[in-house]
Amino acid sequence: MKNLLSGNEAAARGAYEAGVKFCSAYPGTPSTEIFENLVQYKDSLYCEWAPNEKVAVESAYGASIAGASSLAAMKHVGMNVAADPMFTAAYMGTGGAMVIVTADDPSMHSSQNEQDNRNYARAAKIPMVEPSDSQECKDFMIEAFRISARFGVPVIFRTTTRVCHSKSLVQFGERMESSVAEYHRNASKFVCTPANAHRNHPILEKKLSEIEQYSNASELNREEIYSTKVGIVTSSIAYEYSREVFGEDASYLKIGLSFPLPMEKIRSFASKVDRVIVIEELEPFIEDQMKAAGIKCEGKNMIGNLYELNPELVSERVLGRKASFVTSDVTAVGRPPALCPGCPHRGFFYVLSKKSDYVICGDIGCYTLGSAPPLGAMDSCVCMGGGLSVAHGMAKVFEMTAQTGKKVFGVVGDSTFFHSGMTGAVEILYNKSSVIPCILDNRITGMTGHQDNPGTGFDLEGNPSPMIDIAKVLQAYGYENVIEVDPQDLKAMSKAVDDALSSKVPAAIICKRPCLLIKRIKHEKGMCIVNAGKCRTCRSCLKVGCPAIAIVDGKAKIDSSLCTGCTVCAQVCPFGAIEKEASR
Repeated sequence: MKNLLSGNEAAARGAYEAGVKFCSAYPGTPSTEIFENLVQYKDSLYCEWAPNEKVAVESAYGASIAGASSLAAMKHVGMNVAADPMFTAAYMGTGGAMVIVTADDPSMHSSQNEQDNRNYARAAKIPMVEPSDSQECKDFMIEAFRISARFGVPVIFRTTTRVCHSKSLVQFGERMESSVAEYHRNASKFVCTPANAHRNHPILEKKLSEIEQYSNASELNREEIYSTKVGIVTSSIAYEYSREVFGEDASYLKIGLSFPLPMEKIRSFASKVDRVIVIEELEPFIEDQMKAAGIKCEGKNMIGNLYELNPELVSERVLGRKASFVTSDVTAVGRPPALCPGCPHRGFFYVLSKKSDYVICGDIGCYTLGSAPPLGAMDSCVCMGGGLSVAHGMAKVFEMTAQTGKKVFGVVGDSTFFHSGMTGAVEILYNKSSVIPCILDNRITGMTGHQDNPGTGFDLEGNPSPMIDIAKVLQAYGYENVIEVDPQDLKAMSKAVDDALSSKVPAAIICKRPCLLIKRIKHEKGMCIVNAGKCRTCRSCLKVGCPAIAIVDGKAKIDSSLCTGCTVCAQVCPFGAIEKEASR
C-alpha cells in the first residue's frame, strides 16, 4: 500500500524506519513538519523542540556520542546558527549514526535569504544527500543513516521548499531497530583539543575519499540513457523539472549523493553524450566542481543563479521556448501580508509608530510585519536574535555622534528570546546601552505554525513542561525595572514605553498577551461595530492596520467575519464611533 505524503512527512517516516532514537530541532519553514510528524512515533523514539538550531545539533551529537542514532533538523538559515558544532563534529566523527536536515528556501518564500547550503557540505567536509520527491525523502533518509553508520561521520540531508511541501506516493517499510552500544570514554576522539583535531583531520580526509568511491558506485546516483545528443547532470527538484522539459530527448545523471561528487561516474556519463548541461538551482555547486575536474559543461550561463526554477523557466532559458499562458480579464487584488485581526503585536507597534524619534530594531517572526504600512514601525530586521544586538550597535553610534534625541528599542518575540535573544539582552546590560529591550510574548512560536517553546509550558509531545519566566530571566540578568503590559491596552502600552524611557535603572518591556490562534486558550468573545452616526471618516482607525477595517460608502466599516473584538481600533477612534458589542 502506498501513501500520499509531503516530502517532510516522508522524511519523518524515513527517520522512523531507519531506527532513529534521538531527534532535536528548532522549527523553521520549510522544515517544520518533519518533527510535527515524527511525534506520532514517540513510542519508538524521543523528539523535542530545542531553543535553537545550535542546541539541537549539539544535543543530537551528544546522543550520537552516547551511541544512539540521532537526527537534527532546521531551515537553511538555521544551519548558520548550528555551524559551530557541526564543523567540529565532522572532525571528531560520530558514535551512533547522525543526520542533519537542512531545508533550503530558493526564492525566499519565508526567509531572509536564499543561501545554498550545499556549500556547507563542502566547507564542513560532511557528506550530503539530496532527494527529489517524497519517496526519495523516505529512502534517502534511510540511506543517509546507513552512510553515517558505515563511515562514522554526520550526513547532511538537504531538501528545498518544493521537495518539502510537494506530495507524491510513498511505499512504507518496517522500522529497523538500531542498537545502542554501551558507552565508553574516548577522549582522543570526542574532546576537540587542537592536538586531537590535528590527528582527526587526516582521518576525515581519508573518509571523504572513501565516500567518493562509495558515491561512484551508489544507486543514489543513477544514469538514465536516452538520446546521446544532450546529457543533463542534475539533482534535487531540478531533476524533476529537467525530466518534464526534456523527456527522452536527453540523457540524465541524477545525483542523489552530491557531496563528495561521484566525479568518476560524472566523467563516464559525459563521455557518452555530445553536450553536457548542468541544471541546478542557485549556486553552480556541481558545475564548478565539474569544470575544476576538467569536464566540459555549461549551465549557469543559461540558467542563472537567482531564485527557484520551474519547468517553464528551464524550457525558456535552455531551449528558448517561451511558455504560453492563458490570459484572464480578472485582476487579482494585491494582498500583502499583515498582522492578523486581534494580533497582540498591533498595539505595541501602533504606540511606537506615533513618535518619529523612535528607532525600532525588529527580528524574525510575525512581528516583522510591524514594518509594513500603515504601522511602518521598524527600522531593521536582520536575523534571529539580532533585534536586540543590532539595536545596541545603533544606540552606541547615536551616543558617539551626539544623536541623543533618538530612542532605540530592540524587539524580539518569546521564542526568539529563547533562541538567541538572551545574549543580546546581556550585551545591552553589560555594555551599558540605552536600548530598551522589548519582548513580544504571545505565548507561542507563531510564524512557523504554533510550535511550543520553553516559555509556553508544553513540550513537542504536548506534555506539561516547566515554563521559563522571561521576566525572571531579565531580572536575574540585572534589569531592575521589568515592565509587563497588555499591548492591546493602548494607554497602558504608552505608559510602559514612557516609564521605560524615563527609568533611572536598566529597564525592559514584556508585552504579554497570547496569540488569538492558540487553540488551548479560551479567548474573550465579541466584536467591534461602527456607529455610523458618530463616524467622521477621519480614518484614524485605518492607521492600526487591521484587515477587518475598511471605508465603505464614506464610513468606517468592520468586517464581522474578521473582527476579534480586541478594541485597539476603538481606543484609537477620537469620536467614540467604534464600540464593543457583547458576545451573542
